[in-house]
Amino acid sequence: MKYDVVDLIMQDHREVERLFDELTNHPEKRPLLTPVLCGLLVAHSRAEESEVYPAAKQEADESDEVEHSQEEHAEAERLLAELLDCEYDSPQYDAKLREVVEAVTHHVEEEEQSVLPGMRTRLSDERRHELGEKFAHVRADHLGDIPGQASREELLTQARNLGLENASSMTKAQLQRELQKAGS
Repeated sequence: MKYDVVDLIMQDHREVERLFDELTNHPEKRPLLTPVLCGLLVAHSRAEESEVYPAAKQEADESDEVEHSQEEHAEAERLLAELLDCEYDSPQYDAKLREVVEAVTHHVEEEEQSVLPGMRTRLSDERRHELGEKFAHVRADHLGDIPGQASREELLTQARNLGLENASSMTKAQLQRELQKAGS
């Protein structure tokens, strides 16, 4: 079966929105759903960064949008790591969840208004299906990853998507610092 990468990305977006609703309106579910949300968002981001963003940048002429999206991923991952440090029934959790919802919702809206329509019109059906398969595999490989725990190779991919110069000569710690600066 062939899956269009744009459709897969949008399905994840709808699932994240559903999880936001559950976490906001059913605090008793937070101990179980917070790690699910974090794992899904990290896996989704890794798959977009490694498979989708390079194609969007090079083949669909979406360079500026990809760089901006990469910055938003870094910010979302930082916020998710902070959310995981909060007690589920605390006012800090509520405040951090609002920040996560705001940041991710903003990202989803922009991506669905610019990057994804550009990919749908500028990439062939065959190419979108090829990217869909790659996206699904990378996403599956990263389900359950913890925010803030990217490998050096994953950080290099993020840096390339941002157009950071000399990234390949940086250590993992240097890459993390540069990506945090870009996401701030």
